[in-house]
Amino acid sequence: MRFDGAWRVCDGGVVRPVLRGEAMKADGAWHQVTFLVDSGADRTVFSADVFRGLGLKHAAAIQELEGVGGKAESVIVDTPIRLMREDGTNVLFRAQFAAFTDPAALDMSVLGRDITNLFAVIVDRPQDVVCLLTAKHRYLVVEQ
Repeated sequence: MRFDGAWRVCDGGVVRPVLRGEAMKADGAWHQVTFLVDSGADRTVFSADVFRGLGLKHAAAIQELEGVGGKAESVIVDTPIRLMREDGTNVLFRAQFAAFTDPAALDMSVLGRDITNLFAVIVDRPQDVVCLLTAKHRYLVVEQ
């Protein structure tokens, strides 16, 4: 199984490894989400903008998450995330995920190790590759 991402120019002109996915909204429709592939993030977290777009109710508990930018309040949401494999089929990840409530806390949702630990994570800028791999796939660099 392979999930392909890309290198994307983000805020401030910074190029980051991202993977596009979807999260289920409160009405059952799918909402597109661009995830930063972050091997240092303990968990997957939705940005405040994505959280608002999902229209989900959240668990009453408010937690503080801490990262490079400091501490920020987050809530727990229960919604599946869907990623598309290289063959066009979708895979669902069902869990409780965190979501920031302050738009200044995070400019992009983060795909953390609660999901990425299931895969080999490739973030190869020189070869322009971002992907998640499992058992029967290999990572090959093709000389140009």
